[in-house]
Amino acid sequence: MQKITALQHHLKQQQVDAAFITHPDNVFYFTGFRSNPHERLLGVFIPADGESFLICPQMEVPDAKEFFSGQLIGHVDTENAWDKLVSSFTVPVAKLAIEKSHMTVERMEFLESRIQGVTFSGIDDVVTEMRLIKTEEELVHLRKAAELADYAIEVGCSLIAEGKTEMEILSEVETAVKAKGADGMSFSTMVLSGLKTASPHGTPGNRKIQKGDFILFDLGVIVNGYCSDITRTVAFGEPTEEQRTIYQTVKEAEVKAVSLVKAGVFAKDLDKAARDIITSAGYGEYFTHRLGHGLGISVHEFPSIHGENDMALREGMVFTIEPGIYHPEVTGVRIEDDVVVTADGVEVLTKFTKELLVLDV
Repeated sequence: MQKITALQHHLKQQQVDAAFITHPDNVFYFTGFRSNPHERLLGVFIPADGESFLICPQMEVPDAKEFFSGQLIGHVDTENAWDKLVSSFTVPVAKLAIEKSHMTVERMEFLESRIQGVTFSGIDDVVTEMRLIKTEEELVHLRKAAELADYAIEVGCSLIAEGKTEMEILSEVETAVKAKGADGMSFSTMVLSGLKTASPHGTPGNRKIQKGDFILFDLGVIVNGYCSDITRTVAFGEPTEEQRTIYQTVKEAEVKAVSLVKAGVFAKDLDKAARDIITSAGYGEYFTHRLGHGLGISVHEFPSIHGENDMALREGMVFTIEPGIYHPEVTGVRIEDDVVVTADGVEVLTKFTKELLVLDV
């Protein structure tokens, strides 16, 4: 309830009557209840003064009770959830704060048609700022998620064999990590081989592993609602000289960026440090994305670590560092770690080796 109280303090300061939070990740942040409602209405109503309530599909009310101690409003598929929402308001609402990045035009029109004279304000930046600095409790979950991500890479490396497909390896990795206690995967797992590694967001398929391939694993694990995100690239058989050069360049860039992490450093300086190393090695045109992104309840959240972000890092921020080189005629390599800004520098949550692993054929 401390998070709800903090948001209520902001609403009072801004003279806003209430907030209606609908993004499932933010609903989880404020209530502890995780749901994927699909097209159904899910949200937490937080008045500036008074008691909050959670509205969700009736079939999820028993599950929600385990996490949220406030009032629960269930709706069934045969009734109008929006009418039920508005009739449940605990205070008069003339000004309502919403997540503009999540609220659809259709849903906003539903509210306008049911709350006479209502005006809307955005609450996105406030919630983003609240979620930016992780508590020690959140860090416990993130460390465990990172530990399981390391385990997933270990399993993946052990499964590599000539003739085995990317999808076969992917399936076995996910099965192993879920058996180890993961809630699920943070995103669609990537296992890419050969020249497919040169696609930063490539799609795993039925390509068979071959001698001389680099294999790229990009995966994340969810533990107690918190995500990890790791990438490692390994060699199957002896790599070529240029493959080694590309790998060592990415590794140098990643290690350098991680070493610079501390409170007060600008996000853009991390990106520049990594990008300068890759550019100096002659591969600048093949590093085609930002250096990293925030991490927590969502696998991609604020802030974006790129060359134009002059935001100063703060203790408790968690984000990824993931430089890459994607040469379509040679190979792709990405190395990614999850890091947290600490009082005296940086803690690297993901610990799987960054030395080039050359696996026996």
